[in-house]
Amino acid sequence: MVDILLAGYGWEYSRLVRKGPTHRTGTGPADDRIAMKLTIDTEAKTITWEDGPNVGSMDLYGKESFEVLSELWVKVGWNQKYSYTFSWFGRPIIQLPQDMIRIQEAIFSVKPDVIVETGIAHGGSLIFYASLCRLLEHGRVIGIDIDVRPHNRRAIESHPLYSLITLVEGNSVDPETVARVKGLVKPDESALVVLDSCHDKNHVAAELEAYHGLVQPGSYLVATDGLTKSLADVPR
Repeated sequence: MVDILLAGYGWEYSRLVRKGPTHRTGTGPADDRIAMKLTIDTEAKTITWEDGPNVGSMDLYGKESFEVLSELWVKVGWNQKYSYTFSWFGRPIIQLPQDMIRIQEAIFSVKPDVIVETGIAHGGSLIFYASLCRLLEHGRVIGIDIDVRPHNRRAIESHPLYSLITLVEGNSVDPETVARVKGLVKPDESALVVLDSCHDKNHVAAELEAYHGLVQPGSYLVATDGLTKSLADVPR
């Protein structure tokens, strides 16, 4: 028998309490941001959670357990900079592989004329999107960043896929930058937009306001902020 004790803070375990796992006692916490202990029993094939008087257990191989362990994996992976360990066609890409697979599903489904991304960093995502465009024999990429570092610009501009990429340097929500980007997209072109620059709430809201008009019915605007709700208590 193997018992693994885990202590966490900030997960949405009250959601699990409210949904009512088996062997539940107590009324459940009022706030999602609570200390919680998990016991993973690989012999009994269960996960038991404890929050003061509230106790519950879940099937180790069930959907709820998968969600809890996945969120823990995201938190630890973020702290370990797991997303920084990958590259695409020679350029660092600060993305989780499963997110890359999901977004290629959207790109293949929509086959947009233009993919617009805010936030360039090392350029790995731009190269990734450009490689998909090359495989599809359709589409091009526009990348926006407030500061395209010279060494990153050189690497992107010397890449074999650069012919499919346009770099725009400037604040993604500055009216001049927005106007320039919109000027690069023809009225009859379809666009898929990815927001991955500054992840501040107000900045993301401003980007949504600035670029939603490029997205036609049937396409996607992807805001890459879904995991931030899980990271408040992560040391890094």
